[in-house]
Amino acid sequence: MRRAARLGRRRFLTATGAAAALAFTTNLPSAHAATADPRSLGEDPFTLGVASGDPRPDSVVLWTRLAPRPYEPGSGMPPGAKVEVHWEIAQDETFKRPVARGTETAHVAYHHAVHVDARGLKPARGYFYRFHVGRWTSQVGRTRTAPALHAQPAALRFGFVSCQAYHDGYFTAFDHLSREDLDVVLHLGDYLYEYAVTANGGARGYTDRTLPALFDTETETLDDYRLRYSLYKSDRDLQAAHAAHPWIVTWDDHETENNYAGAIDEDNDPPEEFLIRRAAAYRAYWENMPLRTPQLPTGPDMRLYRRFDYGRLARFDVLDTRQYRSDQAYGDGWQYPGPESLDPARTMTGATQEKWLLDGLASSRARWNIIAQQVVFSQRKNSTAARSKLSMDAWDGYPAARERILTGARHAGVDNLVVLSGDVHVHYAFDLKADFDDPASRTLGVELVTSSITSGQDGAERPANHDTLLAANPHLRFYDGRRGYATCHLDRHRIRADFKTVSAVTTPGAPLTTAASLVSEAGKPGLKTA
Repeated sequence: MRRAARLGRRRFLTATGAAAALAFTTNLPSAHAATADPRSLGEDPFTLGVASGDPRPDSVVLWTRLAPRPYEPGSGMPPGAKVEVHWEIAQDETFKRPVARGTETAHVAYHHAVHVDARGLKPARGYFYRFHVGRWTSQVGRTRTAPALHAQPAALRFGFVSCQAYHDGYFTAFDHLSREDLDVVLHLGDYLYEYAVTANGGARGYTDRTLPALFDTETETLDDYRLRYSLYKSDRDLQAAHAAHPWIVTWDDHETENNYAGAIDEDNDPPEEFLIRRAAAYRAYWENMPLRTPQLPTGPDMRLYRRFDYGRLARFDVLDTRQYRSDQAYGDGWQYPGPESLDPARTMTGATQEKWLLDGLASSRARWNIIAQQVVFSQRKNSTAARSKLSMDAWDGYPAARERILTGARHAGVDNLVVLSGDVHVHYAFDLKADFDDPASRTLGVELVTSSITSGQDGAERPANHDTLLAANPHLRFYDGRRGYATCHLDRHRIRADFKTVSAVTTPGAPLTTAASLVSEAGKPGLKTA
């Protein structure tokens, strides 16, 4: 970050005690807030679309946020007033077979976001939902519940995505994702980026519109983060993907700041300063995601790791590898491993979350155990030299923590371990080895890494380091540097991963291709071409 930006943030933090008070308190909605007459809303409040998420066998979260003018700090809503929002869920798109309906309050304290925990639903069932305020009705969303806990589903199909920098291009991949036949989508982080977005939309190069100047700054305050979500969520392709499928989300770094670690920011500012910013970022994240009330942050703390069972077929353990991690060794970046990075006390997840994960693996009765998280889990050398640098921001910077998880999975008898990752803006597929330096060692599972939706702009099928990485890492089975997403189909016998790419993101409407399809057999982990 530039020095001027750092000084600007410090001036803001030291001068504005109200910001700190907001960031470090729960800031519950006031019981005395006025209720606005919905008929007073003269503009469509559903400009940011709808979403659903965190599916359970009997419930799903429904989300929307009221924002008639999303590019303004108050979103064009009546100042200081709450609004009653009606919702309904049905078995059909015409809502002639209703299942449930109700009213939820959109509080100004939550930026008029609505989180409905729609309960009493049937397992493994598709539903349609929508919202109403006054004379306005939202678009219709589709969602789906998880199977019953002891069910034996024949198959599961899911997608996973990451890294969608608005300023790096169009979200065309999301338009294609909205047309996929999926049970659920997992977002593995970097839903937004804290960096400034210029008036022409950066690499989008708008010629028919101009974005307000308030986006041309790095996000630091609660208003900054809220406005940045408004910008991202105004994108029609992103809205289509949310409306098409339930999502399970987790963050990475850019929802707050690049490569932060726990209470330590990129510039090593005093933790008490950074935690105020983190609190604002976490609050805005909860407001804009289909998450339940238990995920509502308290100041700078938010419990985001959680678990989802899809009957006895699959268990998803969704991790948070930012909030609790040790600081990156050797100043971050690509470094030679040494005593600092090899210290067994280093943690990627924190002790509590690590125990939760290992206990979950030990208790799992699922055929497939899937760890959904952010950064590359497998060893990834960047040269064929005997001594190679590794990424200190990925699990290579925390090898003892990685070994504890692999050992725990092995002791738990987990035969079908799958790790999902994002962050690196390329497609990778790895075999998880008992000893990454010995290609003949036992394969313990597989790792599937999805490329970015846009981050890094257009990319290339074979990046400059393509051959080097494949030669340096024999457990790396596939590498493609284009933008896109991945889908998986699994049943009791195998998991199949399809890596999808678009030809460009700096121009809209690019076609979708399947760059590769790989499979791993149940009980015989290891990737091969489908």
